[in-house]
Amino acid sequence: MRASIFSTRLFFHSSINKIKLNKIQLPHIVVNKQVNLLEFSKLFSPYFQKSPLIRISNIYVDSNGLSALLSVVIDESHQNFFIQVSASSKKTTIRLLSLTDPEKTNSVKKLLYLVYLQMKKFDSSCYKIKSVGAY
Repeated sequence: MRASIFSTRLFFHSSINKIKLNKIQLPHIVVNKQVNLLEFSKLFSPYFQKSPLIRISNIYVDSNGLSALLSVVIDESHQNFFIQVSASSKKTTIRLLSLTDPEKTNSVKKLLYLVYLQMKKFDSSCYKIKSVGAY
């Protein structure tokens, strides 16, 4: 029995070494400055679109104001997930929360851009410095 487990492990490890793992980047948008997420949440307005279905219902901000989650429902498949907004001293990033990893449809990518537009409406001096896989 030991020989078969050992040979299975060898086969598994040699197979893994042949696979090239590509770094998968989730769509995200980086903004040029730190956005005050506590103030942004006060002015945040829920968004609803019927076709294709896009709904941003709530925003939850942590106590230090450096991270926020937006609750989202989207598409015909009614995917439920969160968008994470993280602020650091020099930038703010809008991305999909990896724990609720949805299928990357055009509607999902559009949704990240819609959050960016609300942020730009809140603070007109914000602008995109980087965008990966989003509009």
